[in-house]
Amino acid sequence: MNETLNIFIVDDDPITTFGLKKILNRDVDCQLHSFKNGETAFAKVEQLQFAKEPLPDCIFLDINMPVMDGWEFLEQYIKIPSEKRTVVNILTSSIDPADSDRFQYFKAKTKHILNFMSKPILKLKYEDLVNEHRMI
Repeated sequence: MNETLNIFIVDDDPITTFGLKKILNRDVDCQLHSFKNGETAFAKVEQLQFAKEPLPDCIFLDINMPVMDGWEFLEQYIKIPSEKRTVVNILTSSIDPADSDRFQYFKAKTKHILNFMSKPILKLKYEDLVNEHRMI
């Protein structure tokens, strides 16, 4: 039985957000929430926590954004006490090796499932959306 996935898109690029929404709405039963920076996305996460609602199943997280970037968001997100393992897809158009190093640092530091994706995102796999230990 399929369930609706709760997916966050945290990206200040409207073209990336539009493309992800188009792919996801076509292929997945999901509830999408989009945010232009990590601060507004994290405010929604705190709202969910306060209401005792589940955290997102999947987050598409751009690393270069104004106000609060993806790394700052991720640093806060992984501190949340929760048993849920969220799939976090780190999005970048950067070729800076420091971004890859930082990704490895966070991957080793968290129980969440982290993936590193280069923009533009043209297609997605099942594993990009859900925890491999969880059935849809």
